Amino acid sequence: MQTIQSVNEMQSHAIGLRSSGRLIGLVPTMGCLHEGHLSLIDIAKEKADKVIVSIFVNPTQFGPSEDYAKYPRMLEADIEKCRERGADIVFTPTVEDMYPQGFSTYVNEESISAGLCGVTRPQHFRGVTTVCLKLFNITRPDIAVFGQKDAQQCAVIKKMVADLNIPAEVVIGETQRDADGMATSSRNSYLTENQREEACNISKALMMAKDMVDAGTKSVDRIVAEVTHHLMHSRRIRVIYVQVVDRETMVPAREILPGQQLLCVAAWADQTRLIDNIKL
Repeated sequence: MQTIQSVNEMQSHAIGLRSSGRLIGLVPTMGCLHEGHLSLIDIAKEKADKVIVSIFVNPTQFGPSEDYAKYPRMLEADIEKCRERGADIVFTPTVEDMYPQGFSTYVNEESISAGLCGVTRPQHFRGVTTVCLKLFNITRPDIAVFGQKDAQQCAVIKKMVADLNIPAEVVIGETQRDADGMATSSRNSYLTENQREEACNISKALMMAKDMVDAGTKSVDRIVAEVTHHLMHSRRIRVIYVQVVDRETMVPAREILPGQQLLCVAAWADQTRLIDNIKL
């Protein structure tokens, strides 16, 4: 396995791989790798000849009062996990290389990104689309693999790829969950044992809602009300949003249409912002 830091070296290497007819799979990450990330490497290996994992904590997707400075960084351990999982290249660019002095060009998706997390994190998706387009241009992937836990991000990236005619297929891997039901997330490392116990109510609420839909509930208002009520009984949980939305457009739903929608939740567990979703 190779580790490449230079943007120019990575780009030249990727062009060589494409010229030789190799299919490239990209797994973009911000590090602090967990089973969710590693499952995406597995998917990329199935679909591509060479798998590149990028590890880059992207400053442009963090707001001024968010956790960029304290975001967990454990590069050596992450590289070893990539090696064990069978990645071919780990790309670890620096902020200075990705955003050189005078950088002033950004990518905006203006529809799918407007709701949900876009309301309380207004610059977040601009940072996501910008860094992903840069990574696509540097690594030249045929396939890019993202995780379903970040459902709105997945929809935004798919729209960007379609709108800008980017020659890459976006593949979405299923959300991975720990034994207690929590979706795997790098930010879970912030939680104390007591905080995590209460944060598990997010996944429990999602499962409750899915059971309601499976039993025939069609009312979006009822689903949202029941989930919100469940979460408000947790002392440490403060709800940001609970919404049923279309899986592709993120437009809020008026009625339950099984198979077409997601229930999305964002909440604070004390000082940690968590998101999760479930297909209805």
